[in-house]
Amino acid sequence: MNTVQTQSEKIVQLLSERTMARAHEILKEGVTAATLARAVASGKIQRLTRGLYQLPNAELDADSTLAEVSKQIPKGRICMSTALAYHGLTDQMPRQVWIAIGAKDWEPKLDFPSIRIVRFRKPYLEYGVERHMISGVAVPIYSVAKALADAFRNPKLVDRSVAIESLRSAITQRKASPSEIAQAAVDCGAWKVMRPYLEAMTHNG
Repeated sequence: MNTVQTQSEKIVQLLSERTMARAHEILKEGVTAATLARAVASGKIQRLTRGLYQLPNAELDADSTLAEVSKQIPKGRICMSTALAYHGLTDQMPRQVWIAIGAKDWEPKLDFPSIRIVRFRKPYLEYGVERHMISGVAVPIYSVAKALADAFRNPKLVDRSVAIESLRSAITQRKASPSEIAQAAVDCGAWKVMRPYLEAMTHNG
């Protein structure tokens, strides 16, 4: 009985520190699968989706779904419209969480939240990755400059009007300098497309 009690306390402590955790992270702390199941059944913890848990009254911010995705797809990077929205560059909120994986990586399937997978080759996959703390999770998200470059490079995935709006927002809000944006565009193969828009905005500014 005491062992179960101690293990339950370990689960609560872990989730208090990390906000959410995968099953294997909890089991690594010496908690048994049976104790984990009982904690869910008793309402001490909440199962967000398969293998992902949090406390019932955990304080989550508006971007908590990004933390959930990152926990379930640790090798992924938040990208495209989701990255633009996270950085406050567009008011258009994507219905799905856009996440980039490697060209040959296994494609994950999630029950929740809804995701949209895009495959990036190297060096695009690793370029401009930042880690932002969301709900206690270090979430890999592409930088402002990289997210803009991806948006202009992939017009079939991000509408050109959204890309232009995001570029203008980045400049006016000073989320990234024109030189940083231009360098990312050059490095990520988007400079030819982005250049006239960036030059027009900076010359008029």
